[in-house]
Amino acid sequence: MMEIQQVRAFLVVAEELHFGRAAQRLGVFQPPLSRTIRALEDDLGVSLFQRTTRNVRLSPAGEALVEPAQKMLEYQGLAVDSVQRAATGETGRIGFGFARSSSRTLAARLIAASRRQSPGIVFSLESDVFAEEGLDRLVDGTLDLALVRWDTRPPGIMGRPVMIERLCAALPAGHRLAGHSSIRVEELADEDFITLPAHPNSTLRESTMKLCRDAGFTPRRVQVAPDTQTIGALVAAGLGVSITFDSVSANTRELGTAAVPLDIPQDPSTLYLAHLSDHGKPSLEAVLALAEEVLPTVE
Repeated sequence: MMEIQQVRAFLVVAEELHFGRAAQRLGVFQPPLSRTIRALEDDLGVSLFQRTTRNVRLSPAGEALVEPAQKMLEYQGLAVDSVQRAATGETGRIGFGFARSSSRTLAARLIAASRRQSPGIVFSLESDVFAEEGLDRLVDGTLDLALVRWDTRPPGIMGRPVMIERLCAALPAGHRLAGHSSIRVEELADEDFITLPAHPNSTLRESTMKLCRDAGFTPRRVQVAPDTQTIGALVAAGLGVSITFDSVSANTRELGTAAVPLDIPQDPSTLYLAHLSDHGKPSLEAVLALAEEVLPTVE
């Protein structure tokens, strides 16, 4: 196996075609340099130089080695640079999970800023990761970063609040309640509802059902839609109404829709940018530092 110092010594001798000048360039004495070249020749089983008392020339084998040797030094330099950049957080791969349109907007903002600042950091994105799954996957290491919600912070997880959301009604723009400053849930009792499908880790559909039951009615669901964008389009088309978060409505606002706050006692839903406490990834540390500016903490 050729060692890097042997390759470097060979290339300098090949350029100088003089062991004395090559030794001077390398900052070594001539006898150790000669031994290094001899050891390389012994390892390869060939003579790399044709030596006489007057001059030194490359042998055919030596000429064949020049280009591969140059590439070896180039790759060695690239390897050192890559390792150093990874160690300082300039490069790396970040698994990033989130769900809902509001989360996607925040995620996009952070990813774009990271690309501008550290183009060597690559994100692997998953856009259907809800709270419980996201936290589990941070723990098992299949995600590095997630936008999630929790009531109590799980052990081993750190996170900053980056968005506070409140429930509102999404209505067609021409709806009788669209111009109100707020509405009571019971005022929606006779409406057709559009909801998300049931999902074990998504609370929005269950929140809608509970609010309606507490107001004394069962919502008349006329359509289940796969995502909030589709719900917004259906509301704009006049198919029905929906209960959603104000941030979702703001980020997916369709022309022809209105968002009206619900007049209910409610604890705001907080969205956290979460990660493992002891993640040990310089690239993630760089992204988290950037996130302090791009996604500031909300109160």
